Amino acid sequence: MAEKSGEGPPTPFSCRRRPVPVLTRRFSSEVSASEQINLIKQLRERTSAPIKAVKSALVDCNWDIEGPEEEGVVLASKKSSRAAAEGLLAIAQSDRKAVVIELNCETDFVARNDIFQSLATSLARMALSGENSDHQTAAFPFGSEYFENKKVCLDHPKLNGEMTIQSAITEVAAMVGENVKFRRGFALSTSSHGVVCSYLHTSPQPGLGRIAGLVTLEIEDGNTVLDPLHQVGASLAMHIVAAKPLFLSRELVSSEAIESERDILKSQAESSGKSQMAVEKMVEGRLRKYFEEVVLMEQKFVVNDSLTIKSVLSNLSKEVGSEVKIGTFLRMEVGEGIQKLEASAAPEVGARAG
Repeated sequence: MAEKSGEGPPTPFSCRRRPVPVLTRRFSSEVSASEQINLIKQLRERTSAPIKAVKSALVDCNWDIEGPEEEGVVLASKKSSRAAAEGLLAIAQSDRKAVVIELNCETDFVARNDIFQSLATSLARMALSGENSDHQTAAFPFGSEYFENKKVCLDHPKLNGEMTIQSAITEVAAMVGENVKFRRGFALSTSSHGVVCSYLHTSPQPGLGRIAGLVTLEIEDGNTVLDPLHQVGASLAMHIVAAKPLFLSRELVSSEAIESERDILKSQAESSGKSQMAVEKMVEGRLRKYFEEVVLMEQKFVVNDSLTIKSVLSNLSKEVGSEVKIGTFLRMEVGEGIQKLEASAAPEVGARAG
């Protein structure tokens, strides 16, 4: 519905323009103040939209509560181009599989909303149930196209029922009054002789957080008890969040990355004015330090910095009597790589909070 000039910002609703006999329409003069309050309460409970938006929609539809149509379609489309750099990560996992998705919104105020959190959890669970990445050697990425034509059953009193993923996102965007979008997802899996472990930082509730660490551990002997792997794996996932590794092993560091770092270190060392031989020694020493910072296997374990991750795996292998290896790992953070627009939605958030 086109926005009328001079009527202020659009509400989260559009009004059904269906033919109705004039005598059956309810005009505001026919609706008592107590009835108006009751209708506002009903529609607000149904949609979680701001009171002003609810009242405006009812007035526009002559206090016909059935009039507001698919709340949020108009508003969601208008907000879809706005930067959404806040949000949550949601993890769903089984014994040998895990899925992590990022659902974005504009402010952390909305990220704390239980409706938004319910949607994030539902998307992760749905992705896990349909995920088919057995024996992937790395984290398998998927985008919004994965959810095309798929439906989700939302487990929330105000979002009951099965609907398409896009419809669910649009409806939640209307309820919270912000741009809401699915950004990305990753699936990890391991063989029957392994485990997938995860850790979420800044977690408002189980399965949700702002930073996620995931790791797969694989073992040669299929008869090995997996409990020790789960325990160490959980600590490794936490380590990944804290230490921010970029590569699993030194062999996997690209030659381009090494040469780029070497050039930077050489330039820094040459500024010291020392001899070429001294410069080369400085570069090699700092390059070793670089590997210790970015290579997971060479990092010091955050739980016990007297050990490297390589030593942790060696000790675990001795404990269980079979070699344990890291299959893959993943670190994700909400909004990384998204340019944030300062205070783009602050006035609206303040209005909703009030």
